[in-house]
Amino acid sequence: MSDEFQGRVLIIAGSDSGGGAGIQADIKTVTALGGYAMTAVTAITVQDTLGVHGIHEIPVDIVRAQIAVTLADIGADAVKTGMLHSAEIIEAAAEEISRLAPDAALVVDPVMVAKGGAALLKNEAVEALKSVLIPLATIITPNAPEASALTGRRVETLEDQKAAADALIGLGCEAVLIKGGHIPGDTIFDVLATEETIEVMSSPRIDTPHTHGTGCTLASAIAAFLAQGAELREAVEAARDYVHMAILTAPGFGKGHGPLNHGWTVQALEDEEE
Repeated sequence: MSDEFQGRVLIIAGSDSGGGAGIQADIKTVTALGGYAMTAVTAITVQDTLGVHGIHEIPVDIVRAQIAVTLADIGADAVKTGMLHSAEIIEAAAEEISRLAPDAALVVDPVMVAKGGAALLKNEAVEALKSVLIPLATIITPNAPEASALTGRRVETLEDQKAAADALIGLGCEAVLIKGGHIPGDTIFDVLATEETIEVMSSPRIDTPHTHGTGCTLASAIAAFLAQGAELREAVEAARDYVHMAILTAPGFGKGHGPLNHGWTVQALEDEEE
């Protein structure tokens, strides 16, 4: 493989045994979008479409080693973080990224709570996330509840999203995408902000329970596009389109919040060839 190849994405996140979110969704997304996925597993969750039934945290030295060996050997054009679970893991991830991939795009999805309500980030880890990892980020992708937890303010309207985005830019990241899927309404508004600009992106809400892993998928799609040389806004827009179609074509698996169709791009290509 040429040293000029772009598309290497290191994913630092937890495993979802149900395959709809976490590392599993991340790998599927990056692969479907033409990138090369590597992983550093931070936790193993016992999870299905009905919720999280158990969490086993991976020892921090093993998490650190996974990050270090992949970056030292293969390298990365982008790094995506998801479920980090503890302050120790956040600090280890930040140190290794700074040491071995300082020029890679960094997409931070501040995963705090699973779709079913289970806590995926310890309370004491929130400050580490804000002070250690977010300042390194190219973009962070909180949903409304996560933006509220990070800023200490209510995020219940579009104006709230804009205000929270401005506050989060103050933490030192280059850009913020505050997702509006948790805010009621027929239209979903996402707010993309940098120090210089703020933009509202919108899409019609799809009436479906099959939205498990949308946050993981969106962040990984952004990372995949950034790794392949896309500009930030272009990457966000393309990632939103990818997730929208993945929800529309969701397979309907499980008894609860089902997974997306991460492979719809491949299926669409096969349909065109036929």
